[in-house]
Amino acid sequence: MAPPTEPELLELLFAHICRLKHARVQALLESLGLYRGQTPVLHALWEQEGLTHTELAKRLHVRPATITKMIQRMAKAGFVERRQDPEDQRVSRVYLSESGRAIRSDVQRVWRTLEQEAFEGIAAEERALLRRLFVQIRENLKRVGGAE
Repeated sequence: MAPPTEPELLELLFAHICRLKHARVQALLESLGLYRGQTPVLHALWEQEGLTHTELAKRLHVRPATITKMIQRMAKAGFVERRQDPEDQRVSRVYLSESGRAIRSDVQRVWRTLEQEAFEGIAAEERALLRRLFVQIRENLKRVGGAE
C-alpha cells in the first residue's frame, strides 16, 4: 500500500482544520469586538472574578506579560476593569465590567454557531467517536510532553 499523499496526512489535515477554525472564530468574535485569545480570560472571570494577573496566567497557561497586555486591551474595550487589592496595593485584580458580563450569551452563541457549522452533516455517534479520539490524542501528547 502506498503511503498517504501530502493532503491526506493526518497531521497536515488537522493543522489545516485548526487554521480554518481559528479564522472562523476570529471573524465571529470580531463582530463582538473581541479577539480569539480574549475569550479564555472572559471564561475564567465568569467562573471567578477578582483574579490577579498571575492567577489568570496560571489558569490559562500563558506568561504573565501576555495576560497584562490582554487585560490592558480588554479594559480599553470596556470588557474588564482592574482594581487594586484592598489588602495589598501592589496587587491588581481583574473584574468583569457590565459589558463583560453582558457579552457572555453572545460568546456562547459564537461557540454554538461554530460547532454547528463545523460539524454539519456529521452524525451524533460520529461526533462522540471524534470527541473520544481527540481526548485520546490530547492525553497522548500531555503524557509525552508533560504539559497541560
